[in-house]
Amino acid sequence: MTSAMRSASRDDLRVAIIGAGPAGMYAAEALLASDHCQNARVDVIDRLPTPFGLVRYGVAPDHVSIRSVRDTLDRILDRPGIRFLGGVHVDDGTRGIPLDLLRASYDAVVLTYGASTDRSLAIPGEDLAGSISATEFVRWYTGHPDSRPDEFTSLLSRASRIAVIGVGNVAVDVVRILAKTRAELEHTDMPEHVLAALEESAVREIYLMGRRGPAEAAWTTKELRELGELADASVRVDPRDIVLGPSSAALVADSKVAARNTAVIDQWVNQEAAHCSRTIHVRFFTKPVRLEGGAHGVESVVVERTEISESGSVSGTGEFETIPIDVVIRSVGYRGIELPGVPFDVQRGVVPNDQGRVLGPNGPIRGLYTSGWIKRGPSGIIGTNKKDAVETIKALLEDLDAGHLPRRRDDSDPTSVITGPVVDTQGWRRIDEAEKELGAQRSRSRTTIHDREAALRVGAPRD
Repeated sequence: MTSAMRSASRDDLRVAIIGAGPAGMYAAEALLASDHCQNARVDVIDRLPTPFGLVRYGVAPDHVSIRSVRDTLDRILDRPGIRFLGGVHVDDGTRGIPLDLLRASYDAVVLTYGASTDRSLAIPGEDLAGSISATEFVRWYTGHPDSRPDEFTSLLSRASRIAVIGVGNVAVDVVRILAKTRAELEHTDMPEHVLAALEESAVREIYLMGRRGPAEAAWTTKELRELGELADASVRVDPRDIVLGPSSAALVADSKVAARNTAVIDQWVNQEAAHCSRTIHVRFFTKPVRLEGGAHGVESVVVERTEISESGSVSGTGEFETIPIDVVIRSVGYRGIELPGVPFDVQRGVVPNDQGRVLGPNGPIRGLYTSGWIKRGPSGIIGTNKKDAVETIKALLEDLDAGHLPRRRDDSDPTSVITGPVVDTQGWRRIDEAEKELGAQRSRSRTTIHDREAALRVGAPRD
């Protein structure tokens, strides 16, 4: 070990980025594209053996064009000076590498590990079996290594009625995946066990619920419209749900997105009911107040009819309804989690920061930065992370030029402090090729390798 004890320059900069999703990849790109940083070294570290985060494990598999963004992110790994280090868990040293140990080997560390958990409904009965988060379900159908292959197979085989709570794109994705036929999903990179479970599911009725109206829903029109284009599923909407109050009408008048969304909903109200295997009930002004059930899990959801005031606030009307339901999937937002040793805003679920500089009790913590959802909260689209990363890297380089970065204490290869199997860039390339070979066996572009150990075996370093 060599004690350098000197400040880095732009052409001698060594940076660790914790999180290989879009935020992390865009931060690496922004740094290496900056003036006089061509010789900088960047390690993008992730606890998973594969990169690209929510682009790989969050975007719905049937949205092939959006998932192709990972090809763009993958090209960033071709740049000189960047390494992917997968399978590396950063924490307080309990299960992985302590952050402080990594910080000693780098001039700066950028936290881009996203928002990996979900928000709760905070209603009675939410802990019943059959009450799950969209985060868990999405991980399962995208082949996330943290998800067991059989996690939802039994649940889907006996659930005929499912409620999805939320009116954002993730909620729509979940509904669409549940309602599609195998033929509509066959071209995707879903693991075979997921396709089989969805094909054999007993689901016949799906309720998509939101406490506000169609004008206030957060989904995009393209995703919404897709629900009405499914091969063997029909959409039904209660006519009274399209009656807009003053605040909703004003929103439609001011927002093209809200206007397009309400137009799609209006068409569904007026269309002739189709005879399909599955029915999607889109319910607005519907607030879950409790889940009911027994030893075997959820049996019903009690909802209250809501209304929106002229000021836009939502309140209950006192009109309640009990809907028989076998499974409830909540999709009411993502939330960041705390990394040991890093300041954390519990209320907002983010790392407190100023333009990407992590803030401690006495101001910015030298050499520690953040970008992406863990910086700003779960908002925006994939491309939003690019602008966000540029802001953070700008702050980092300003601090570097001003001599405000701490001196790294170790000039040896930072991987020397990492124990356990590590998947480097070439290891990821082998996993990528293996997935493409699996896909070719079924005339697909790829099939996701969902098993962590299998991915580690393929991606392990080779002599």
